Amino acid sequence: MGGPDRRFETTHWTQILSARTLDQARQREAIGAVLTKYWKPMYCYLRRKGSNNEEAKDLVQGFCQEIALDRGLLQQADPERGRFRTFLLTSLSNYASNVRQAGATRKRSPAGAMFALDDLAVTDIPKLSHEVTPDEAFNYAWASQLLDDVLIAVRAGCCDNGKNVHWSVFLDRTVTPLLTNTDPPSLSALCTKYKIPDEAKASNMLITVKRRFQAELTRQVRLAVGSDTDVQQEINDLLNILSRNGAG
Repeated sequence: MGGPDRRFETTHWTQILSARTLDQARQREAIGAVLTKYWKPMYCYLRRKGSNNEEAKDLVQGFCQEIALDRGLLQQADPERGRFRTFLLTSLSNYASNVRQAGATRKRSPAGAMFALDDLAVTDIPKLSHEVTPDEAFNYAWASQLLDDVLIAVRAGCCDNGKNVHWSVFLDRTVTPLLTNTDPPSLSALCTKYKIPDEAKASNMLITVKRRFQAELTRQVRLAVGSDTDVQQEINDLLNILSRNGAG
């Protein structure tokens, strides 16, 4: 399979590197595919930096158009230099500072804008505490989005295979306590709630979905990192970010 430091064939980095094409249509498609995964973290970062709702939208739109597209930001990214999200955040911070220093204004949703941020719903954005730093807001929004993608995939797989109760047990026992920083319910309580015959059965159901979750989490994290050796560290970082209870 190429060894422990094998580069992945299909990753966000593959999309990033494909943005170096001279074909403008393909370039825009590649850039859009990558930035779609990061506009919420960018928006949350800017809000915690003091921008109001409209200004944050303006800045995200401006950054995507002027820096990512017009100035070829993704062409400068390099997987050998670390996480893409760190590179992106640094670039966004510099852009926002320059715009504010220049006293420049930006029109929201310019012609050909990549994202329809005018239609952004408050419920689409992770709820952040007022104590988190801008960097923490970015990372929490990134982790929340990735976790949502993983959970959607796992839930769909369970439902497709007739394992709806399996999913509910996993949600109650594992996911909700992680996100709310609360104690998980007992297996006995879950048996009563979902009419499961015994705790052994409930435990096996939980293990089944945990394995699916771990496999899907690993798969999606692999899309965002440069090599096999980065996967576990990125997973650890993601879980640490979420467990610090940035929501609330």
